Order: sequence, then C-alpha cells, then structure tokens
Amino acid sequence: MIRVFLMGFMGAGKTTLGKALAKDLGVSFIDLDQYIEARYMKSVSQIFATRGEQGFREIESRMLHEVGEFDNVIVSCGGSTPLIGDNMEYMLSQGQTVYLKCNNDTLVRRLKVARSQRPLIASKTDPELEAFIESETARREPGYLKARFICPGDRLESRGQISETIEYIENLLDLKKN
Repeated sequence: MIRVFLMGFMGAGKTTLGKALAKDLGVSFIDLDQYIEARYMKSVSQIFATRGEQGFREIESRMLHEVGEFDNVIVSCGGSTPLIGDNMEYMLSQGQTVYLKCNNDTLVRRLKVARSQRPLIASKTDPELEAFIESETARREPGYLKARFICPGDRLESRGQISETIEYIENLLDLKKN
C-alpha cells in the first residue's frame, strides 16, 4: 500500500510532482484543495470569502482525515495543512510524509505568475509577495521539517527534472511500481 503526503510552501511543486509521481506508480492522485472544491462545489477563494480562513482550515483538516484513509494515493497538501491542529501527526501516522523544500527565489518566481489563483497572496505587490514568502517560509519551516523526508523542490522546471525527482523520491521512500 502506498500513501504519500506531499507538503511545502505554495508554489513548491506539490501538485506538479504529485501528479507525475502518481502516474509513474500507477496510484491515485489527490490535490487536497481540488478535493475540497469538488466536495463543497466552491473554489477555495469562495470558501475563504464566505467562511474565512479559520472555516477553511477546519474543512481542510476534515478532508485531510478523509483522504488519509485512502489506499494507494499521493496527496498534495495545501501549504498550511501540516501546520494546523494535529494534521502533521495524523499524516505521520497514516503514511510517508515528504517536504518539498524550495529556496525563496524559486517560490517568488513561481508565485508571481500564479498569485491571482491564491487567496493569501492575490492582492500583494511584488515587494509584498517577496516579504510574505520570506517571513512565512521561516515561520512554517519548523513544521515542515517534521516530515520524515525532505526533497528538493527547485528542480521541477522540465520533464527531465521532474523524472529525476520522481526517481529520487521513489528511491528515498523505497516505493515499488505496481
């Protein structure tokens, strides 16, 4: 049985890597944010707008506990998922946990182009985004470092780099293809 939780800051490449890893292993892939959107029939932004961040985090924890029971799955967690309540302890007890660690320059570059889709950074200017990433990665790092494994997330820019990272993770976690 394969159950892997990918975590890291927004823009670290959890979804990109998770989809490719799941395909390579022949298992299911779940992006937790997309799973929530499908279950609640609202975008994450709409849930934030109607229920606030705290309301979204409660939903996120419930849905994590739901997908955490699935077998043969790669789960891409939201950037804050492992930092809320008992989520990290739960993931550690349910499967393999991998922190995709990126340097801040990589995160800034990736998030500048995707900021409109992310409620926490949608209205930030470039300097505000850079400051936010610097302060938030420093604040979140101790929580992310509780993951059993750390994988570099900066090298997910091409198919070749993604393939190399998949091979690295499969070896790191001793995962065997189905």
